[in-house]
This record gives sequence, structure tokens and C-alpha cells, in this order.
Amino acid sequence: MKELTRAEEQIMQILWEIEKGFVKDILKHFPEPRPAYNTVSTIIRILQEKGFVSHRAYGRTHEYYPVVSKEEYTRSRMSSLVKDYFSNSFEKMVSFFAREKKISLKEMEDIIKLMEEEISRQKKTGK
Repeated sequence: MKELTRAEEQIMQILWEIEKGFVKDILKHFPEPRPAYNTVSTIIRILQEKGFVSHRAYGRTHEYYPVVSKEEYTRSRMSSLVKDYFSNSFEKMVSFFAREKKISLKEMEDIIKLMEEEISRQKKTGK
């Protein structure tokens, strides 16, 4: 899956939140100072070319909606992050954040609990 620029990702975050909308609807969700209408329109066309967004035409206006879910994009980006920066090891990634003090003790305990639950689930289902 292609990587999004910061501006593209910002528009996708809005579309994932509102589910569909016209350029004017998307603009309303930007903080001040808002980008120009034409800027947002251009970025949406780029997102269409990349296969992230599609539209329904109503005459000359278009209502845009995401065709890639936030979950799909998150999964792809996280996989790339782990592969590119942590030798494809989630263990190395978690260890990095723990060493850098970016994960609190409470978060580490929660991660351990989640991992134990997932281990138990996978043992039961054989996956």
C-alpha cells in the first residue's frame, strides 16, 4: 500500500471520521487557518489516483468517501514501520519504546495483559 504524505493523511483522517463529504465539508474539519479549497480538492484527486478515495458525482460536484479503511492503512503502516526500523520484530519495537521511556509502567502492564490474553486465545483456537 502506498504511503501518504502528511497532508494526504490529514484529509484521510477527516474522511475516516465523517465517512463521506464534499470538499466544503472536509474543509470545515480543519483547524484555522484552513487550507484553500483548491488545495484540498487537489489533494483529494491525488488520493483518488492512489486508490484511497472514490466519489459520487452530483452534476459538477463530487461527494468523496474513503475506499481504504483506517484499519487497513494502520496495519500497512505499522507493518512497514516494524519491518523498516525494527528488523521485522515487534519485540524489538516494544523494547525500544520501553528503553526510551516512551511507555509508562501502566502501559507495559497493560501490554503484558493483552499479550497473555492473546496467547491464551491462540492456544485455544490453535492459531
